[in-house]
Amino acid sequence: MDHSQAPVLEALQDFRSRGFVPFTPPGHRQGRGVDPRVLDVLGEQVFTADVVALNGLDDRLMRGGVIKRAQELMADAVHAEHAFFSTCGSSLSVKSAMLSVAGPHEKLIVPRHAHKSVISGLVLSGVAPVWLSPRWDAERHLSHPPTPEQVRELFEAEPEAKGMLLVTPTDYGTCGDIKAIADVCHSFGKPLIVDEAWGAHLPFHGDLPPWGMDAGADVVVTSVHKSGAAVEQSSVFHLQGDLVDAAVLKSREDLLGTTSPSSLVYATLDGWRRHMVEQGEYLLTAALDLAHRTRAAISALPGLEVEEFHRLVHSSDPMKIVIDVSGLHISGYQAADWLRAEQRVTVGLSDHRRIVAQFTHADDQRTADVLVEALTALTGADLPTPKPVDLPSPDELQLETAMLPRDAFFAEVEQVPADQAVGRIAAEMITPYPPGAPAVLPGEVITAEVLAYVRSGLAAGMELPDPADSKLDTIRVVASS
Repeated sequence: MDHSQAPVLEALQDFRSRGFVPFTPPGHRQGRGVDPRVLDVLGEQVFTADVVALNGLDDRLMRGGVIKRAQELMADAVHAEHAFFSTCGSSLSVKSAMLSVAGPHEKLIVPRHAHKSVISGLVLSGVAPVWLSPRWDAERHLSHPPTPEQVRELFEAEPEAKGMLLVTPTDYGTCGDIKAIADVCHSFGKPLIVDEAWGAHLPFHGDLPPWGMDAGADVVVTSVHKSGAAVEQSSVFHLQGDLVDAAVLKSREDLLGTTSPSSLVYATLDGWRRHMVEQGEYLLTAALDLAHRTRAAISALPGLEVEEFHRLVHSSDPMKIVIDVSGLHISGYQAADWLRAEQRVTVGLSDHRRIVAQFTHADDQRTADVLVEALTALTGADLPTPKPVDLPSPDELQLETAMLPRDAFFAEVEQVPADQAVGRIAAEMITPYPPGAPAVLPGEVITAEVLAYVRSGLAAGMELPDPADSKLDTIRVVASS
């Protein structure tokens, strides 16, 4: 295919050059109706690029095939049979994928460290999760993707499961053996969905971890806004093989998605694909070299450790720099807040002992130097002793499932004091964010150990956006019968 083409960008350019006068949404009329104070911040180009797809980028019957051609080019670029653009982020894409494999009360194998969007998919669909324990790293107190052997054992125990969802890379950059796990799934005649939200860049360089489509997965979801160069909410889900029907997958996306997709998302996805096909290997080679040099520079700083996972996982993404700050006797929450307030540097993830800096092809020596200089300053900062987090053991993190997530979420509920929630069935998610993997799910029995973990984490700086009571003085539970 001719990857010099960019159908959405070309249609947008044509819309402008032909001087169309729309009487359709968006109501701002290419920025003419926007408050000048808004234009001062955002600029006019944002609004002149905001064009409705139907009877805007294309005619009223979409006969130009603008979006269709852009999606075909994306599929070809990443070795998929089909690609679908999503303007609601991978949170919507992964739900669409789940609903295309399993329906209400049917079973789907799901790793317990899945993102909250997966849990939302379970709530919306009524799918019954078959929980797969991730590989717990007790020393670092984080989880890695499961092994193929774990997957096989669970399919043998739960043969009626309709398929499996795998999360790789994790927010810490650790990756599972997609090919081996796909082979296990296919040996049972079941599809593999890969939530590869952090892996949009993986198809474009051989020194990066294997890409899900190349490794045999059936559906792969990516967030191009995370590691690519598209605007926020830009996601693509990819499909190959015959275990998932393309029409079914598209219909599920239509069920959940917006009927007013943003041309800004479509255009930047289209342009990113062209850029990666033409220059991706060159750009990512430079980015990988920069990331390796930066890792070495950070490792040399006192009190900081750049974590490596080679012996614990199948592979890891070198573009994620995981920095343990506990040698400075501070928490990752403190480090992230201090870097933002004092150095104007933001990091994507922080936990009780780590921060994670993600590199992309857009970084250069200047941005790398800023990060190293900010971390150097952090090593000399005078921060108070962090509040302790009561970390449960891996076994204590495994909660009993007493109800389906959907049933508990929509059940009659009551808000009870936190101390009285132990032994009750949760009716809400309690999710440390980021990374966004819930510690408590609707339908799980709350334990004293996990409650102590999230309450002490909240006091220490953990973000818990999901509970109805943001202070966690009370917790929403299923009402007693």
